[in-house]
Amino acid sequence: MCRNIKTLFNFDPPVTDEEVRAAALQFVRKITGFNKPSKANEAAFLAAVDEIAGISSRLLHGLDTSAPPKNREEEAAKAKARAAERFA
Repeated sequence: MCRNIKTLFNFDPPVTDEEVRAAALQFVRKITGFNKPSKANEAAFLAAVDEIAGISSRLLHGLDTSAPPKNREEEAAKAKARAAERFA
């Protein structure tokens, strides 16, 4: 999985449309190998990002859990500590 795609489910505050779109963009970049598509591929690339963002939003809004929401700052601090340990 692409390291830039973050878990978006069960956070307080809830995920934003911008975060979902950013994850969709990273996913499409990963599977196509394009950081920025050519003009010939731009329409298909952007359409894929839009579709994946929509599907992802529907998925995230349709999921249910009994677990308490995770705190964004705490999760970011944990990830930073794991990265420091791995790359130190």
